[in-house]
Amino acid sequence: MSWPLTIGFGVQHLVAMFGATVIVPTATGLPVATTLMFSGLGTLLFLVITKNRVPSYLGSSFAFVAPLVAAREQGISAQLGGVVAAGLLVIVVGIAVKALGVRLLESVMPPVVTGAVVIIIGLNLSHQATSNFAEQPLVAALTTAVILLAGVLGRGLVFRFSILIGFVAIWMGGLAFGAVSSERITALRDAAWVGLPKLYQPELRPSVVLLMLPVVIVLVAEVVGHVKAVAALTGRNLDGSAGDAIIANGLSTALSGLGGGAGTTTYSENIGVMAVTRVYTTAAFAFAGVFATLLAFSPKAIALFGTIPPGVLGGCTLVLYGLIVLIGVRIWMDRGVDLANPANAMVGGAALVAGVGDLTIEIGDLEMGGMVWGSLLVVILHPIMRWLRAARRN
Repeated sequence: MSWPLTIGFGVQHLVAMFGATVIVPTATGLPVATTLMFSGLGTLLFLVITKNRVPSYLGSSFAFVAPLVAAREQGISAQLGGVVAAGLLVIVVGIAVKALGVRLLESVMPPVVTGAVVIIIGLNLSHQATSNFAEQPLVAALTTAVILLAGVLGRGLVFRFSILIGFVAIWMGGLAFGAVSSERITALRDAAWVGLPKLYQPELRPSVVLLMLPVVIVLVAEVVGHVKAVAALTGRNLDGSAGDAIIANGLSTALSGLGGGAGTTTYSENIGVMAVTRVYTTAAFAFAGVFATLLAFSPKAIALFGTIPPGVLGGCTLVLYGLIVLIGVRIWMDRGVDLANPANAMVGGAALVAGVGDLTIEIGDLEMGGMVWGSLLVVILHPIMRWLRAARRN
């Protein structure tokens, strides 16, 4: 593709990841600009380590929200120490996967597990899409309608940029017709054009590190699910890159924690964009990473993105999250997962309900939601149930 088109796809990926990446630091008390900067740098690092074989954007991981909120009273430094520890543990897992090869990956996370994780991610995030949609139904419906018309009926560039067309058209219309609150308009007007992101030093505390242990499993599952989803979309076997992808995500998370940002993960929203556009060039993600890094140095630009109406986000994510779910289903279909097998059906079904229903349980000071429990259920219980079933037959 030409460079102008590649840059355009990069902007589309930037739009897809921005809302969720900003929500995580906002909810946990970490600096938004710093998190945005490290998500951009982490994406560039990811592309280098995976040798440009796995197209992905690394945005803020929602798996960190619960433990970071639980550790908020101990201060930002303690929170960041937990993020660094989680990143280092993910690196260890990635090294093990890279050293022992695809056989380890297939034994721990076969297609039934990776497909379930992808489905859980999409369905668990659906609550976010529907709540934004319900907040501004008309704006959201118009956004969805434009995206669907451009994506289904459009050809060429209209089809490729369907997400960006719907997003920008209704966003600009919302600004013109009062769909944005006056507080956000004022914040945009008063924001400085240039400013440095705030940096903090991490502090390792055992109590906070323990809160992050479940996150490590979720991050690994998300990355492997991402690799499998991209493989399903492109028709290529990317198992050999799974170890590099896990290591890269761990390094990105640790780097973010060292400077003051939230932990990162491969972003499902951008899988949805690739599914719509059928464009998988890593150059677009490189541009998105550069754009995000530069935006972090402009409070005005961050405030501008803050004027995006909730309905626009709801309309976009309604389409994107649905596509993520169907990618997980496609993994099951392409790999011939036997849903008549009780180990697959019962464990997978329980995990899906935990994820979709957003099962939330408090253990001490730690509150874990449906994405965490759903992923833990299928990643841990499936190999155990499969082994017990095989042992009974013998």
